[in-house]
Amino acid sequence: MTGRRFKPRLTLSKNFGQRFRMQLPDGRFGILQIATKISTMAHNKRKILAAISLLLAGSGIVVVLFAGGGSKITDRAAHILAALPKEFSGRGESFAYGYTPFPQDPDIFQAAKEKLIKERKSFIEADLSAMVIRVYRDGEKKFEAPILSKGREGSWWETPAGIYTVQGKEKNHFSRFGRVYMPWSIPFEGNFFIHGWPYYPDGREVPQGYSGGCIRLSTPAAKQVFALAEKGMPVIVYKQDFHADTFQYEPRPHLSAESYLLADLKSNYIFARKDIEEPLPIASLTKLLTAAVAVEYLNIEKELPVSREMLVATSVPRLKEGKKYSLYALLFPLLMESSNEAAMVIEHYFGKSWFLYLMERKANAIGMRNAVFQDAAGISGGNRASAMDLLHLAKYLLYNRSFLLNISRGGVRHSAYGPPPFPDLKNFNHFSVQGEFLGGKVGKSSAAKEAALAIFSLLLNGKERPVAIIVLRSPDAYGDVERAAQWLQQMYGN
Repeated sequence: MTGRRFKPRLTLSKNFGQRFRMQLPDGRFGILQIATKISTMAHNKRKILAAISLLLAGSGIVVVLFAGGGSKITDRAAHILAALPKEFSGRGESFAYGYTPFPQDPDIFQAAKEKLIKERKSFIEADLSAMVIRVYRDGEKKFEAPILSKGREGSWWETPAGIYTVQGKEKNHFSRFGRVYMPWSIPFEGNFFIHGWPYYPDGREVPQGYSGGCIRLSTPAAKQVFALAEKGMPVIVYKQDFHADTFQYEPRPHLSAESYLLADLKSNYIFARKDIEEPLPIASLTKLLTAAVAVEYLNIEKELPVSREMLVATSVPRLKEGKKYSLYALLFPLLMESSNEAAMVIEHYFGKSWFLYLMERKANAIGMRNAVFQDAAGISGGNRASAMDLLHLAKYLLYNRSFLLNISRGGVRHSAYGPPPFPDLKNFNHFSVQGEFLGGKVGKSSAAKEAALAIFSLLLNGKERPVAIIVLRSPDAYGDVERAAQWLQQMYGN
C-alpha cells in the first residue's frame, strides 16, 4: 500500500507476537496482533502500517495477522477495497474515501456508483440535489425513498458530500446536540447520520425544516434502510455542485511559487498549474482542515479549557490560561489571525493522536491523497499537501463549510451565536484583487516559505466564477495570488 494514510505513533519492536489495542473510529477497540518474526524491518514496517491504516479506516477490521511473509486481513476489508474505482485508491492499492474531480472525471460520484453496480456491490446513495436515498444490494437497487431534510447549505451544519462508510447502526440514538431521539440511526461521518424523523423525550416530533446536518428520512423509510445497511458499506453522498457545468475557457502566469494551481471550482477547469501533485509544507493552511474537523465533531458552543502548554508562540497572543472558550470563539483567531494557541486548544481537547487521525481521515474523505499532518496548527514542517490536495479542500469548504470561509475573510459580523468574540481581531487574509474574496488562508514558516489558498468570485467571460488560487513555497504569496488573479482577468475578463 503506497497511498498516504494515518500512521499511528507505534514503535515497532523486534519482540513480535505482541498484541496492540487500537481504537476504531466508532469508539470500539480492535486488536492488532503481530504473529511472525520480522526479518527485514523496513519492508515489514510498511506492511504493518498499511494494515493498521486499514484497521483505522473504519472498515470493521478486528484482527490483523502476519505469517509467512504475507498478510491476512479479516472481516470485510478486501470486499470494501475492491468496491470503488481506482481513482479512490491512493495509487490503486487502498480504499480512499473522497471525490477526485480534478483533473480526472468530474462526475466521480457517478463513476463510483457505476463501478459498484457493475461489480455487484452493496452501498447507499444519497442524492442531496434530487433529495432521494437509494440502497443497493449486490448491485441491484432494493429500496428508494425521499430525503425529507438535510443541513442547510452554507450553514454551520451543512450535510457534507463525500464517499464514506456505514460506521455502525443504532436503533434509537439520542442526540446530545439536539436533545432528541433519532430512530434507526446510521452514522457515516463524525456527527452526521442517516435516520428517521426525530422526536423529543416527551414523544413530540420535531417540526419540519432543515436538519442539523443529518440526512432525515421518514421513520418507516429509515427502518428499511437500517435493515439493508451493513457496517462498512460505502455511503455516497453528493449534490449537483460537484458535477461539472458546461462553462468553457480558452487556452501561464509568471509566479514565483514552486507549486501553484488556478482552477474554476464550478466547471473544474484548470487554468494554470505547476507541480500540483508534489506534497510540500503548507504551514498554517493546515488550520482550514483543523476547523473543518473540529466543527464536525463538536458542538460549536462547546467550551474548551486552556492550560499553559497550549499557549505556544503565535502572531497575536489572546488566550488566557485557566479560561474556557467556545469552539465558535476559537474559530475567529484560528482562521483570521492564524492563532497557534487556538489550534492547540482544539488539538489538546481531542488528544493529539486522535485529532491527527481525524484530520487525515477527513483529508482522505475529501480526496486529499497526499496530505499528512503532524500537528493541528501547521507549526511542523511535516504538515504537507500538494496543490491538488488543497484544491479538493477548497471545493469542500466552498460547497460544504462556507461559513468557515466567511470567518476567514472577516465576513461574520453577526450570527445566531453572537458577534465575533474578540473586538480587535486582525485579518491576515487580505488581497488586493478586483473581485469578491470568498475566503481562504495564508501561511508562513521556514519550511513552507509562504503559502496561500484563496477563493475569489471573478468576472470571467462575462460571468461570475468561483476560482481557487493556490500557491506553495512562494517567496511572496500575497503577490503571487494577486498576479494570478490579474492574469486571469486579463486572459478571460471582459
